[in-house]
Amino acid sequence: MQLSVKGKQMEVGEALTTHVREALETITEKYFNKPIEAAVVFSREAHLFRVQISVHVGRGIQLQGHAEADEAYPSFDLAADKIAKRLRRYKRRLRDHHKENGSAELAEARYAILPPLDEHEIDDEDTAVPAGDAPLVIAEMAHNIKSMTVSDAVMHMDLADSPAILFENKAHGRLNMLYRRSDGNLGWVDPEIALGAEK
Repeated sequence: MQLSVKGKQMEVGEALTTHVREALETITEKYFNKPIEAAVVFSREAHLFRVQISVHVGRGIQLQGHAEADEAYPSFDLAADKIAKRLRRYKRRLRDHHKENGSAELAEARYAILPPLDEHEIDDEDTAVPAGDAPLVIAEMAHNIKSMTVSDAVMHMDLADSPAILFENKAHGRLNMLYRRSDGNLGWVDPEIALGAEK
Protein backbone atom coordinates (compact mmCIF):
# COMPACT_ATOMS: atom_id res chain seq x y z
CA MET A 1 0.00 0.00 0.00
CA GLN A 2 1.32 3.43 -0.93
CA LEU A 3 1.24 5.55 2.23
CA SER A 4 1.63 9.28 2.73
CA VAL A 5 1.90 10.61 6.30
CA LYS A 6 2.23 14.38 6.67
CA GLY A 7 2.10 16.93 9.44
CA LYS A 8 0.83 20.51 9.48
CA GLN A 9 2.52 22.67 12.13
CA MET A 10 4.17 19.53 13.53
CA GLU A 11 6.83 16.95 12.79
CA VAL A 12 5.78 13.37 12.08
CA GLY A 13 8.49 11.00 13.23
CA GLU A 14 9.43 7.56 11.96
CA ALA A 15 7.82 5.79 14.96
CA LEU A 16 4.43 7.44 14.32
CA THR A 17 4.65 6.67 10.59
CA THR A 18 5.40 3.01 11.37
CA HIS A 19 2.47 2.88 13.81
CA VAL A 20 0.17 4.36 11.13
CA ARG A 21 1.34 1.91 8.45
CA GLU A 22 0.97 -1.16 10.66
CA ALA A 23 -2.47 -0.16 11.93
CA LEU A 24 -3.88 0.65 8.49
CA GLU A 25 -2.49 -2.54 6.95
CA THR A 26 -3.98 -4.61 9.78
CA ILE A 27 -7.38 -2.96 9.40
CA THR A 28 -7.65 -3.01 5.60
CA GLU A 29 -6.03 -6.35 4.78
CA LYS A 30 -8.81 -8.22 6.57
CA TYR A 31 -11.10 -7.22 3.71
CA PHE A 32 -8.85 -6.40 0.74
CA ASN A 33 -5.78 -8.23 -0.60
CA LYS A 34 -3.92 -5.11 -1.70
CA PRO A 35 -5.21 -1.72 -0.56
CA ILE A 36 -4.11 0.89 -3.12
CA GLU A 37 -3.13 3.97 -1.15
CA ALA A 38 -3.64 5.89 2.06
CA ALA A 39 -3.04 9.48 3.10
CA VAL A 40 -2.85 10.56 6.73
CA VAL A 41 -2.54 14.20 7.74
CA PHE A 42 -1.79 15.25 11.31
CA SER A 43 -2.28 18.82 12.45
CA ARG A 44 -2.01 20.60 15.76
CA GLU A 45 -4.21 23.37 17.08
CA ALA A 46 -3.41 24.58 20.59
CA HIS A 47 -3.39 21.43 22.74
CA LEU A 48 -5.31 19.21 20.28
CA PHE A 49 -3.90 16.86 17.66
CA ARG A 50 -6.23 16.34 14.69
CA VAL A 51 -5.90 13.56 12.15
CA GLN A 52 -7.55 13.01 8.76
CA ILE A 53 -7.29 9.53 7.22
CA SER A 54 -8.21 8.75 3.62
CA VAL A 55 -7.79 5.17 2.36
CA HIS A 56 -8.42 4.04 -1.21
CA VAL A 57 -8.91 0.30 -0.79
CA GLY A 58 -10.37 -0.68 -4.14
CA ARG A 59 -12.14 0.54 -7.21
CA GLY A 60 -14.94 2.81 -6.07
CA ILE A 61 -14.26 2.33 -2.35
CA GLN A 62 -12.81 5.28 -0.46
CA LEU A 63 -12.69 5.33 3.34
CA GLN A 64 -12.47 8.52 5.39
CA GLY A 65 -11.96 8.97 9.10
CA HIS A 66 -11.03 11.85 11.35
CA ALA A 67 -10.59 12.44 15.07
CA GLU A 68 -8.84 14.63 17.59
CA ALA A 69 -7.21 14.02 20.96
CA ASP A 70 -4.61 15.45 23.33
CA GLU A 71 -1.83 13.40 21.71
CA ALA A 72 -1.00 12.25 18.16
CA TYR A 73 -1.17 8.48 18.73
CA PRO A 74 -4.62 8.46 20.38
CA SER A 75 -6.01 10.82 17.72
CA PHE A 76 -4.88 8.45 14.97
CA ASP A 77 -6.15 5.39 16.87
CA LEU A 78 -9.60 6.98 17.27
CA ALA A 79 -9.84 7.78 13.55
CA ALA A 80 -8.55 4.33 12.55
CA ASP A 81 -11.09 2.74 14.90
CA LYS A 82 -13.90 4.58 13.09
CA ILE A 83 -12.68 3.15 9.78
CA ALA A 84 -12.41 -0.36 11.28
CA LYS A 85 -15.98 -0.17 12.63
CA ARG A 86 -17.33 0.87 9.23
CA LEU A 87 -15.45 -1.96 7.55
CA ARG A 88 -16.82 -4.48 10.07
CA ARG A 89 -20.35 -3.16 9.55
CA TYR A 90 -20.17 -3.63 5.78
CA LYS A 91 -17.82 -6.66 5.74
CA ARG A 92 -19.95 -9.05 3.66
CA ARG A 93 -21.08 -6.43 1.15
CA LEU A 94 -17.53 -5.13 0.69
CA ARG A 95 -16.22 -8.62 -0.02
CA ASP A 96 -19.00 -9.09 -2.61
CA HIS A 97 -18.21 -5.69 -4.12
CA HIS A 98 -14.50 -6.54 -4.23
CA LYS A 99 -15.23 -9.78 -6.11
CA GLU A 100 -17.53 -8.08 -8.62
CA ASN A 101 -15.30 -5.01 -9.03
CA GLY A 102 -17.72 -3.63 -11.59
CA SER A 103 -19.52 -0.47 -10.52
CA ALA A 104 -20.15 1.77 -13.51
CA GLU A 105 -18.76 5.29 -13.44
CA LEU A 106 -20.09 8.07 -15.63
CA ALA A 107 -17.38 10.74 -15.37
CA GLU A 108 -14.22 11.94 -13.64
CA ALA A 109 -14.29 14.56 -10.93
CA ARG A 110 -13.12 18.09 -11.73
CA TYR A 111 -13.66 21.17 -9.62
CA ALA A 112 -13.86 24.93 -10.05
CA ILE A 113 -13.93 27.42 -7.22
CA LEU A 114 -16.22 30.28 -8.10
CA PRO A 115 -15.51 33.67 -6.54
CA PRO A 116 -18.09 35.21 -4.21
CA LEU A 117 -20.72 37.37 -5.88
CA ASP A 118 -19.98 41.03 -6.45
CA GLU A 119 -22.26 43.50 -4.74
CA HIS A 120 -23.80 44.28 -8.17
CA GLU A 121 -24.81 40.64 -8.63
CA ILE A 122 -26.62 40.31 -5.31
CA ASP A 123 -30.39 40.48 -5.65
CA ASP A 124 -32.94 41.32 -2.96
CA GLU A 125 -33.08 37.74 -1.61
CA ASP A 126 -29.31 37.72 -1.02
CA THR A 127 -29.16 40.95 1.00
CA ALA A 128 -29.35 39.08 4.31
CA VAL A 129 -25.75 37.85 3.83
CA PRO A 130 -23.05 40.50 3.26
CA ALA A 131 -21.06 39.83 0.07
CA GLY A 132 -17.76 39.56 1.97
CA ASP A 133 -19.18 36.86 4.27
CA ALA A 134 -20.62 34.70 1.51
CA PRO A 135 -19.06 31.23 1.25
CA LEU A 136 -17.17 30.17 -1.85
CA VAL A 137 -19.12 28.00 -4.28
CA ILE A 138 -17.12 24.97 -5.33
CA ALA A 139 -18.69 23.72 -8.54
CA GLU A 140 -18.17 20.13 -9.57
CA MET A 141 -18.38 20.17 -13.37
CA ALA A 142 -18.12 16.41 -13.55
CA HIS A 143 -18.27 13.84 -10.80
CA ASN A 144 -17.85 10.10 -10.40
CA ILE A 145 -21.45 8.94 -10.50
CA LYS A 146 -21.75 5.26 -9.81
CA SER A 147 -24.65 2.99 -10.59
CA MET A 148 -25.75 1.36 -7.32
CA THR A 149 -28.67 0.45 -5.12
CA VAL A 150 -29.85 2.79 -2.39
CA SER A 151 -28.38 0.52 0.30
CA ASP A 152 -25.01 0.47 -1.52
CA ALA A 153 -25.12 4.27 -1.70
CA VAL A 154 -25.70 4.41 2.07
CA MET A 155 -22.69 2.13 2.56
CA HIS A 156 -20.42 4.24 0.29
CA MET A 157 -21.54 7.47 1.97
CA ASP A 158 -20.90 6.02 5.42
CA LEU A 159 -17.49 4.59 4.48
CA ALA A 160 -16.39 7.92 3.01
CA ASP A 161 -17.83 9.82 5.99
CA SER A 162 -19.48 12.06 3.42
CA PRO A 163 -22.47 14.35 4.04
CA ALA A 164 -24.03 13.45 0.67
CA ILE A 165 -23.75 11.19 -2.36
CA LEU A 166 -25.16 11.48 -5.88
CA PHE A 167 -25.69 8.14 -7.63
CA GLU A 168 -27.51 6.45 -10.49
CA ASN A 169 -30.21 4.25 -8.96
CA LYS A 170 -29.83 0.70 -10.33
CA ALA A 171 -33.56 0.11 -9.89
CA HIS A 172 -34.63 2.64 -12.53
CA GLY A 173 -31.50 4.36 -13.92
CA ARG A 174 -32.33 7.87 -12.66
CA LEU A 175 -30.03 10.10 -10.60
CA ASN A 176 -30.76 10.07 -6.86
CA MET A 177 -29.24 11.90 -3.90
CA LEU A 178 -28.66 10.69 -0.35
CA TYR A 179 -27.70 13.20 2.33
CA ARG A 180 -27.21 13.33 6.08
CA ARG A 181 -29.90 15.40 7.76
CA SER A 182 -29.23 17.69 10.73
CA ASP A 183 -31.14 15.23 12.99
CA GLY A 184 -28.65 12.46 12.10
CA ASN A 185 -31.02 10.53 9.84
CA LEU A 186 -30.56 10.14 6.09
CA GLY A 187 -32.60 11.94 3.45
CA TRP A 188 -33.20 10.33 0.05
CA VAL A 189 -34.10 12.44 -2.98
CA ASP A 190 -35.55 10.75 -6.05
CA PRO A 191 -36.59 13.62 -8.38
CA GLU A 192 -39.08 11.48 -10.34
CA ILE A 193 -40.93 10.53 -7.13
CA ALA A 194 -40.87 14.17 -6.00
CA LEU A 195 -42.33 15.32 -9.36
CA GLY A 196 -45.03 12.65 -9.17
CA ALA A 197 -46.04 13.86 -5.70
CA GLU A 198 -46.56 17.42 -6.99
CA LYS A 199 -49.04 16.37 -9.70
